[in-house]
Amino acid sequence: METGKIYDVAVIGTGVFGAWTARQLRLKGQRVIVVDAYGPSNSLSSSGGETRVIRMGYGQDEMYTLWSVRALSLWKEFFLQSGEDLFLPTGVLWLAEEGNAYVTACQETLQKAQVKTEKLSRQELAKRFPQIALDGVSWGLYEPESGVVMARRAVQLVVRETLKQGVDYLQGAVQAPAGQGQVTSVVTRNGETIRAGFFVFACGAWLPKIFPALLGDRILPTRQEVFFFRPPAGDVQFRVPAFPAWNCRADQIYGLPDIENRGVKFALMRHGPAIDPDTAERTVKVESAIAIREYIGCRLPALKGAPLLESRVCQYENTSSRDFLIDRHPAFSNVWLVGGGSGHGFKHGPVLGEYVAERILAGGEIEPRFSLATKTHDKECTFS
Repeated sequence: METGKIYDVAVIGTGVFGAWTARQLRLKGQRVIVVDAYGPSNSLSSSGGETRVIRMGYGQDEMYTLWSVRALSLWKEFFLQSGEDLFLPTGVLWLAEEGNAYVTACQETLQKAQVKTEKLSRQELAKRFPQIALDGVSWGLYEPESGVVMARRAVQLVVRETLKQGVDYLQGAVQAPAGQGQVTSVVTRNGETIRAGFFVFACGAWLPKIFPALLGDRILPTRQEVFFFRPPAGDVQFRVPAFPAWNCRADQIYGLPDIENRGVKFALMRHGPAIDPDTAERTVKVESAIAIREYIGCRLPALKGAPLLESRVCQYENTSSRDFLIDRHPAFSNVWLVGGGSGHGFKHGPVLGEYVAERILAGGEIEPRFSLATKTHDKECTFS
């Protein structure tokens, strides 16, 4: 990094939100530096997992559905330009009980948005996806063009390609600015000074640690456990295209097919206990592994007794409404707070970066749902 250089924008955090914000700003001709304490899409970050689902369904929430549609288009465009395709069109399957209002609303909203879907009866589900035991399931909604992004590699690719375009990178832990008004620089714990016209703090689970008085009880990082189980030897029924990404809201479980021979992935939708992203031990609880194994034996009988290949602990960074936080810091006119992915934000990275760049450069009103004012001090979060 050039000593004394002044940037148009400094982006702190190189998870999916920060990486795409920096890229979109650079595409608009801005001089940008990105800074991260641990490195792009590191294993402590919410973007640091192997895979993340891109689904279009959001119940009756048309805004996030339309964002998902645009985001998938931008992901595909980026992968085409970079020459490395990290999107897998696995399809996404919603399993629903009779009268499930959320999945019914998904179907209606997706049809309105002209997203291709298929409504599958119980009999059609049994024929197409015989791997799944359908106890409690009456029907399914299938998004054939949705799928999975290889998350960690994708974010690191975004950063690499963006650096090639002239963005600078610094590894360092940035401290919160002091005082109020216009910020001219921020400082890392190692004493590096970063000067810029705007500062975007896209720090995920670290946002409440950097701004504890403002965000300490508005963004809640929670511990989330993920498991990978080995299919039977020679068995391809849990691979793409035979098996999709899927979720069952009634069970509060979602899963992914066996991708890159890592095993079949399972995780809980519900939020875990609070976590400190810097100090938490990243080992899963024995009782969690036992519970998920029992569930798998019932829902996917061919995996009954399958060995656990690997497990990991990541985190969500939740807001009370599950809406993103995209707003100016109330004390600093040129500091932006970008976070609150709330377990569903990864897919939206490209369009969120586009939105943030536009607000910084062109101004305009913030979507009320993204504002700081709508982020209450309620630590109970709901699933979207």
